[in-house]
Amino acid sequence: MNFKSFASAALFALFGLGSLAAQASTSSMNDASVMQYRYGDHLDIQKVLSVKDDPRTTCGPVNTRMDYIDSHGKPQSVQYRSYATSGCHDN
Repeated sequence: MNFKSFASAALFALFGLGSLAAQASTSSMNDASVMQYRYGDHLDIQKVLSVKDDPRTTCGPVNTRMDYIDSHGKPQSVQYRSYATSGCHDN
């Protein structure tokens, strides 16, 4: 195996691992019971339990998940896009 083929194999392996890591970080928020919010959807929210963003170190659009209780007392979850500002400013 020469250096060129080894380097290209290592590069493809690196990209493959990177895509698996990116998919794993977003799949934690993806759940069959989570509703995907669309503009104009009516949400029956009695009490908000938690709001969690995908972990990011830069500012920009991220997936956000809100867990809440509806007016019937049932726990619900909704996922939507928001703008993370945690990495926008140096403190």
